[in-house]
Amino acid sequence: MKAITWNQGKVRFIDQSKLPLKLEYIETENPREIVDAIRKLRIRGAPSIGVAGALAIALVAYHSKVENINNLAKEITNWIDEIKKVRPTARNLFYALNRLENIVSKHLSSDMNKFRSEIINEALNIMEEECKYSKEASEIASQLIENGDAVLTHCNTGPLATVDYGTALGAIMEAWRQGKRFKVIITETRPLLQGSRITAFELKAERIPFTLITDNMVGFAIQKRMINKVIVGADRILHTGHVINKIGTYTLAVLAHEHGIPFYVVAPTTTIDVSSNIESIIIENRESSEVTSIMGHQIAPPDVDVWNPAFDITPPRLVSMIITEKGLIKPPFKRNIKRIIGCSKNPHL
Repeated sequence: MKAITWNQGKVRFIDQSKLPLKLEYIETENPREIVDAIRKLRIRGAPSIGVAGALAIALVAYHSKVENINNLAKEITNWIDEIKKVRPTARNLFYALNRLENIVSKHLSSDMNKFRSEIINEALNIMEEECKYSKEASEIASQLIENGDAVLTHCNTGPLATVDYGTALGAIMEAWRQGKRFKVIITETRPLLQGSRITAFELKAERIPFTLITDNMVGFAIQKRMINKVIVGADRILHTGHVINKIGTYTLAVLAHEHGIPFYVVAPTTTIDVSSNIESIIIENRESSEVTSIMGHQIAPPDVDVWNPAFDITPPRLVSMIITEKGLIKPPFKRNIKRIIGCSKNPHL
């Protein structure tokens, strides 16, 4: 059940906004439909967003009617600039689009067909690599889960968020497949309920038992010793070790730190941002209807003032370990992230 696939000039994806009530696939040749799906969270999860952005550009290259390479390059560049504005926080989207920008800048002297092929092939490479890196990161992180644990995870970091395998939830699934038996606790994750809608859907598909709690039950659950490890994903990780992830992650990190339990972050190296500073990070603010309604049903009075940041920032002092496909990264993160990225096989980092 891949979140998104490519087949001869068509992109097929699961509409995550319909889950868990309906498993609906959408197939399109129109890059505009992909962009709208990213904006409206029909496609979501940092790795999946990056892949979707890349495949949208592949659709442009595949179906463009322009007659010379310069016009095609301009068309692709305009689309890249637009897509970058859709979800400004998730690192994987920029990682993917920057790679395609490099193709444009290096191959303007190529013939038209070769140029199209190189854009499409690079997008497909990005998809394949994201799947590979997330799988490897999950397998490594699964080693941190032991028999008898009670593991809490937040938001959704399973196959639908990462195209094919998962990060934090992928680690939970992998540990379960290895025969380990432990408790899984998931937060509903307001305001869009990615935990209760999507994580629960994926865990049921894998037949892994779990307990669903509301976000504001976490402190009491930890206090009652119902949780002994927290494992989450990330939308962007800075070279300093700051973790930008779904709103509520910082709260979990504070609670874990207060009670002396490990707080693990699982993400591919494509999520790591080696150039930005914390001051330059844009935290996406989303529309008020996500807070005032649930799946189309109004739950608040009309015209109330709403603040709806999609992400928060967890400082490195609260993070026990970051796990990537390159291995375990321990504090001090500023030094060790640089070391792990420096030895990465990925030439684009």
